[in-house]
Amino acid sequence: MNSTQIENNLQKLLKSFNQFTFIYDLLLAYGFPKASIKRLQSGGLNLSKVNGEIDWKKKLFFKEVETEELYTVIEATKTSPTATKHDPRFVIVTDYKRLLARDTKTSDSLDIAISEIAKHYDFFLPWAGMEKAQLHTENLADVKAAEKMAKLFDEIKKDNQTKTPLEVHNLNVFLSRILFCFFAEDTDIFPIRKQFTHGIVSHTQEDGSDLNKYLDKLFTVLNTDTQNRKNLSAHLEAFPYVNGGLFRNKLTNPVFTRKSRQALIDSGDLDWSAINPDIFGSMIQAVVTPEHRGGMGVHYTSVPNIMKVIEPLFLNDLYSEFGATKYEPKKLQALLHRISKIKIFDPACGSGNFLIIAYKGLRLLEINILQQLLSLQKIATGFEEHQLELIPKAQLTLAASYQPSLFSGIELTSFYGIELDDFAHEIAILSLWLAQHQMNTEFKQVFGTANPTLPLQAGGNIAQGNATRLNWEKICPKKEGDEIYILGNPPYLGQKKQNVEQKQDLYLLFKHLPNYKTLDYISCWFYKASNYINSNSCFAFVSTNSICQGSHVSLLWPSILQENRNQIFFAVKDFKWSNNAKNKAGVTCSIVGVNSKKECKKSIIEGNTILTVKNITPYLSSDKNIIVDKRAECLSNIPKMVSGNMALDDGHLLLEDYEKIKLINEYPEAQKFIRETTGGKEYLYDLKRWCIWIEDEDLNEALKIAPIKNKIDACYNFRIKGGQVAKTLAN
Repeated sequence: MNSTQIENNLQKLLKSFNQFTFIYDLLLAYGFPKASIKRLQSGGLNLSKVNGEIDWKKKLFFKEVETEELYTVIEATKTSPTATKHDPRFVIVTDYKRLLARDTKTSDSLDIAISEIAKHYDFFLPWAGMEKAQLHTENLADVKAAEKMAKLFDEIKKDNQTKTPLEVHNLNVFLSRILFCFFAEDTDIFPIRKQFTHGIVSHTQEDGSDLNKYLDKLFTVLNTDTQNRKNLSAHLEAFPYVNGGLFRNKLTNPVFTRKSRQALIDSGDLDWSAINPDIFGSMIQAVVTPEHRGGMGVHYTSVPNIMKVIEPLFLNDLYSEFGATKYEPKKLQALLHRISKIKIFDPACGSGNFLIIAYKGLRLLEINILQQLLSLQKIATGFEEHQLELIPKAQLTLAASYQPSLFSGIELTSFYGIELDDFAHEIAILSLWLAQHQMNTEFKQVFGTANPTLPLQAGGNIAQGNATRLNWEKICPKKEGDEIYILGNPPYLGQKKQNVEQKQDLYLLFKHLPNYKTLDYISCWFYKASNYINSNSCFAFVSTNSICQGSHVSLLWPSILQENRNQIFFAVKDFKWSNNAKNKAGVTCSIVGVNSKKECKKSIIEGNTILTVKNITPYLSSDKNIIVDKRAECLSNIPKMVSGNMALDDGHLLLEDYEKIKLINEYPEAQKFIRETTGGKEYLYDLKRWCIWIEDEDLNEALKIAPIKNKIDACYNFRIKGGQVAKTLAN
């Protein structure tokens, strides 16, 4: 039985709905044998002897209940020996108006009006032998968590106004606090496993009426030093002091209902220790923008793609220095000090992906350096005598006297960002804290000790606002000697996709340039970064490859290079900027790294090939910096081009080589209506293509050739349904 048949079966079930046979009709809809269902109905397969209850081994635990008991009963089945004894795949409770269900294998839950069951046919597909499709991400837990949070967000929004900026901000902060608590109770930040979720279950009313007041009190506790707490119940006193600003401000928490309280508890039931802060922030950001939910996670960027920016920008050089000083303790200590002072700045940080990966990259390097220093100390003190000959005696003396401090020197305060969206701004700060805890845990696994996670220290310096208008010097101040790396994936947005405010942003930065309106929006970031950097800083952004092509080069790049004050020092040429989600985005991008002019290694990276060059042009070639300006007049004495190829035919009038050969073989008379066509793609990639070319006086003759007539008809239908220009070409 396929999914379409199942959906049809469920629609028929609803048309002739009968609550007395509903559960049996549901099982039949998924293809269970009629004989088995008959035995179940007669009691032969039902292991429960309670009226209104079905316990079918490995298949189902079902219970009919009163309306007010729905959420209490579904929650109780998680630990009830009766409901779990025979390992049912699905648990279902219903009052025949609403249906709650739980998939015991995946921990997915369903909460719907029973009339909507056909829309959610996929939930019970395992009954039909079809496991639900899993998104191929780096971590399925991220997807599940985002889906749970989306449901929670929707339930909260139903009962809470978010019309003013303050109301929106309050809800955003509330969600970030809830996310922290979920993570904290599953990763030993809170001392008791599931401390937050169990507190809600045990100390709030099932109808949700007092949950906001409970959370008010709990958030106050989390922001109060243990020495200043007074008259608290034992379960609240058990929560640690969090600090860090996350719970500092007193905000109005949303009101809850029975359903939204249950959605909060369901979210807490997940194992939040498995989430990945590298990408989780972007997935949670999709929660508050429902138009982005189609494939949760479409908008996050994969770690390998982020590394294409980070490695050539700074990480490769740091590892090279580590390799070159591997047996020199003093230089290794200097390298540790250096990386503790590096500043990372993403002026379009979104939910913090680039900052998190950069942070984790530096923390891993720090671990490697400390391990090497400890190894040198062991060698110098004779614990590994077979390696003594590797190290000069002077270095051995230094190594023997070295007493490493086994605590990280890399602070979140060295990470800076700007983000326009209020919720993404909050999640970026939160995600950095989560990443810090994960790296502290990894550090402790290696060395047995680590910086404590609580109380939280100051988080990343993430500003909320329009990066094109804010003063970057105030967001990420440049002090003398500061080593600063600017990076990220700013919004591209070509001329036709910019809104009124974005066009104004371009005007404010580029009004001194003619034709500035044709610039892509990302040009703002390149321009501001080029004015920010000095001899100790540089930047690299991901961009569509359009800014390194055509008129963009002559219009934008002289301002970036600033009469040779700046230079391109690495470039990753055209590649698909995709992510790990099921429905991958596929934009052709380039990565361009720029620093202040100085002697340094320059590289052009294309696929797996790294080419060391003397110069990199704005066209991302290794030639001299010759920029071609746009001209109104042709240099050569050839006819003026009025317009480029614009067939507006949806490809119906074009022929590949094999199509042309087939057409002429079958209809030799078609030869006169075929001409070679050359456009940008054909010119750049040495392709041969052909087009149907018919003079007006030859139209009737051409229409007698069936394949050509079909192409003309298809072209007409495309144009007549198209835009204003296409319609004018339809006749």
